[in-house]
Amino acid sequence: MYNSIIIAAALFNEGATTRAALEKAKTLLNPGGTVTLVHVIEEVPGYVAASIPKEHMGARQREVQEQLDEMAKAAGEMTVKSTIRHGQPSASILGAAKEAGADLIMIASHKPGLSDYFIGSTAARIVRHAQCSVLVTR
Repeated sequence: MYNSIIIAAALFNEGATTRAALEKAKTLLNPGGTVTLVHVIEEVPGYVAASIPKEHMGARQREVQEQLDEMAKAAGEMTVKSTIRHGQPSASILGAAKEAGADLIMIASHKPGLSDYFIGSTAARIVRHAQCSVLVTR
């Protein structure tokens, strides 16, 4: 059982993979433990960011926070926190795990393709560099 679980929160497909991870976390979390949902917004290159209105980026962050808050409320009696990070996904998730003193990181992974063998997926990077256990789901 675990005291601090980080869930890499993917919000595509209406957050189905994140909701499934929350359900699994219920069975793995010690009483009094904490789950932290971490969503990473990748940095937009400067030449692209210049053409995107700041209001749009702020609205997107508020939308993501609302989705995370909704998932946290639906989790029931577990203590669920959420955070939005900006930057490279694997480094951001690993940083959040270190700050939270996490003893488990949960992340969904797609079926690997040929490109993953050369550059590696976010899940593969987390598995290689995490200082705690990692549960990869498909």
